[in-house]
Amino acid sequence: MKTAQETTGPRVISLGCRLNTYESEVMRSHAAAQGLDNAIIVNTCAVTKEAERQGLQTLRKLRRENPDAHIVAAGCGVQLDPSRYVGVADRVLGNEHKMKAESFAAALETPVLVSDIMTVRETASHLVEGFEGRTRAFVQVQQGCDHRCTFCIIPFARGNNRSVPMGRIAEEVRALVQGGYEEVVITGVDITGYGSDLPGAPALGQMLRRLLAAVPEVKRVRLSSLDPAEVDEDVFRLIADEPRLMPHFHISAQAGDDMILKRMKRRHSRADILNFTDRVRALRPDAVFGADLIAGFPTETEEMFANTRALIDDAGLTHLHVFPYSIRTGTPAAKMPQVDGAAIKRRAAALRAAGRDAFARLLPRYVGSTADVLVEKDGQGHSAHYVPVRFAEPNVPRGVVQARIVGAAADHLEARTFS
Repeated sequence: MKTAQETTGPRVISLGCRLNTYESEVMRSHAAAQGLDNAIIVNTCAVTKEAERQGLQTLRKLRRENPDAHIVAAGCGVQLDPSRYVGVADRVLGNEHKMKAESFAAALETPVLVSDIMTVRETASHLVEGFEGRTRAFVQVQQGCDHRCTFCIIPFARGNNRSVPMGRIAEEVRALVQGGYEEVVITGVDITGYGSDLPGAPALGQMLRRLLAAVPEVKRVRLSSLDPAEVDEDVFRLIADEPRLMPHFHISAQAGDDMILKRMKRRHSRADILNFTDRVRALRPDAVFGADLIAGFPTETEEMFANTRALIDDAGLTHLHVFPYSIRTGTPAAKMPQVDGAAIKRRAAALRAAGRDAFARLLPRYVGSTADVLVEKDGQGHSAHYVPVRFAEPNVPRGVVQARIVGAAADHLEARTFS
């Protein structure tokens, strides 16, 4: 497998989402092809102020530790405010330019390349052959977002929805499988918005159905974050009938209180989240669910927060991504009455603790069962339900391995291979 190889040349640090992971491999390939071997590329994130701060901190540390390297700042943080990165990096690339090979030319005369992302209408064509150090591959199926949630700055960093044609997705997945990858993750900014800009407006489920038919040799397909308001009927049919579709579904929930969801300008209600989890469990009883949750959104009272906290148990959420609300200048939520910072921190900690407890309660149910585990490194990997698994014996090969689950800790399962 290509990911097992030691690589030389450009170094890439990917911050933030799975889409960034995909794009980082494109940039690595471009920089290597252009001979920019001494480059260190940081693919920045801007989902929160803290993410932006970490990106700048990472760049400054890299500059101190690698004075002779060619430092490249790219991604969402750069797209939103390139001026903050000038002087910190030798090359500053927005989200459109970071995907272009010519942006990595060694003799580039323009060190700052940031265009108006809202004018971009198509995704750039790339064929990613591998992901350094990984056994799981990420496949971009769309880019950007047409929705304008009141807290979110990402559409202004990523642009509007742009979908990858179905044939090109199948071509990339086929190449990755031929390269040894046994699991691919379907990723994008808003994957349930897939296809609305393509001829005939094929939805996510139609694309997945055609992909699985076109590449029968792919063993595991995993979906990234789903908007419960947009999941189409073909997706539900695949959940019921397609064992290659992994039974872990991550929901872009954000809150469990209807008033807060309305003020966020989300298109779903609390009931919609519960209807989604109930329907999926009816189709796939072993399904598990994760969710993005924001703590301390403006105007959130203790009662509203309690509704979000209760959603963890009511929907059976076990894999949480918790974000303390962060003011993003230029968004409508920034002008709303803000929650005290100490309360935000306390609520985020409470959600994380509830998530850890729910996850710990989940794990014992797998003890004594068998599981197909994607071993990623050092005898560790993830089950189909995206539960971390550690093997007791040494030298477990990378890739999908059938295992016996022999124990459960607070945050992982313990396993042995069949001998």
